[in-house]
Amino acid sequence: MGFTQQPPLLANQYLEDRLLRSLLRRVMPPPVLAAIEPSLTDLGDRVADWYPAQVAAHAEQPVHVPFDAWGNRVDRIEPGAFWRDAPAIAARHGLVAAGYERVNGAHARLHQFALAYLFTASSEIYSCPLAMTDGAARCLIDAGDRRLIDRAVPRLTSRDPARFWISGQWMTETTGGSDVGGTETVARRDGDGRWRLYGRKWFASAVACDMALTLARPAGNSPGGDHLALFYVEPRDADGRFRNLTVDRLKPKLGTRKLPTAEITLDGTPAELVGEARHGVRTIAPMLNITRLWNSVAAVSLFRRGVALARSYATRRIVFGMPLIDHALHQETLADLQAELEAGFHLSFFVAELLGRAEHGDSDDTHAHLLRLITPAAKLMTARQAVAGLSEICEAFGGAGYVEDSGIPTLLRDAQVLPIWEGTTNVLSLDVLRVLHQVGSLQPWLLALRSLGAQITAAELEPVARLVRDTATRTGDWLGRHAGARDATAAGARGLAMTLARTLALALLARHADWTMRAESDPRPMAAARRFARLGVNRLVDPAAVEARMLATDIYA
Repeated sequence: MGFTQQPPLLANQYLEDRLLRSLLRRVMPPPVLAAIEPSLTDLGDRVADWYPAQVAAHAEQPVHVPFDAWGNRVDRIEPGAFWRDAPAIAARHGLVAAGYERVNGAHARLHQFALAYLFTASSEIYSCPLAMTDGAARCLIDAGDRRLIDRAVPRLTSRDPARFWISGQWMTETTGGSDVGGTETVARRDGDGRWRLYGRKWFASAVACDMALTLARPAGNSPGGDHLALFYVEPRDADGRFRNLTVDRLKPKLGTRKLPTAEITLDGTPAELVGEARHGVRTIAPMLNITRLWNSVAAVSLFRRGVALARSYATRRIVFGMPLIDHALHQETLADLQAELEAGFHLSFFVAELLGRAEHGDSDDTHAHLLRLITPAAKLMTARQAVAGLSEICEAFGGAGYVEDSGIPTLLRDAQVLPIWEGTTNVLSLDVLRVLHQVGSLQPWLLALRSLGAQITAAELEPVARLVRDTATRTGDWLGRHAGARDATAAGARGLAMTLARTLALALLARHADWTMRAESDPRPMAAARRFARLGVNRLVDPAAVEARMLATDIYA
């Protein structure tokens, strides 16, 4: 019998993840880490155990059954095997609950997102409805409607599978995704004074949910986003049938194929108003911030899984007489991927740390402004890192990386949604500009860089610290030059947002590298920081280049 290549292997994904374990040792008080580490170790084992069966079932997809055998409209969604078990798994492991349990105080979010990071790459993107569930709980709490809080939040944050609820988020319509101002769904009161919704939602990512939050325009309200309202919906009755809601079809998507995303029609769907009968976009903003952080953590989770598989494969693949891992050029490729991964990882978990502090009253206005500024920038950076990195990882497997039942293409296809969901790169870049205008300056970002720089004391990291300082100065100069040129600033917003994210990520990585050398005698984060610096953080667009590009559009008119 001829040669058969051995596939890559996964062991315990917590015990093998030096990034996560080292971060938690630095940030978590030892008693807190000792208390949560068993849950992380257990989940690390489980996600590795699930992976082979998930690869074998890569072609399995959810099915929409519109009618039963007798012609009754049922709109039943039949998910894959893992998705049927996923709600109970999520509840038992506290994938939402951990973020709301006060026992860990300001560290609750770090615990939760450590769990989410381990879970996502083996979740068949069940992390998507969990993100919306987490966001819905935060949104309802912040909205302050005691009746809805008492009804829904204990279920959304429960560890009991029998009580646990999943939330949907139904925003996108054919008129637009990020630009919700064109929402056509109308809310009208019926004869009993209850709100009912009429319209079509073009992307309902968790149609098989227990509740959903959605935007609609109360009848008589003026056009525009500020005159939308936020509504709470429980889509099914006690018998499990949809209430005045029709599933038109499931989306045939490039990736996230295990996730049943539907087009739905609301025809008098009963709903309850959350907050005022306008300002719905403002009311739902806390949900979007949470889901963007989940998106960022999902990106580093998928990216990290790809790197782990690529490294395992490189030790088991013999090329030109020696293991692939021993070829210098392949080492360079993997090292670049690792540096990008480590930077994105530290940026994502820094946002989680800021969120935890804000929710527990352990932050000031500067931290609040930094959280608002960095959340969209982190989502922007990590999503694009994941797509680019996983494309390189497919290539690292050669032909095997292009074969569906290797499981590698699924990682890339699933990652491709991350730069799109909850705001495309351009939308997020403009959000960063908007926050800068609201805050009035780069000061929160500059103060964060200064604080991190003070913690970087190793001589070997001085060139990295200097790059951070120089880029901060260049960024301030760029903004100053274009403060009054709205078109030029907008045209350069993508480069600005990416520069803010990559510079902060480098400072965070260098700060952690300095700590690991002193506390753990581990030089690898330092090597990653220096390599990430060489890969570059400055993505600012030259003003003349911006103007030239704008003029160049006339060529194609």
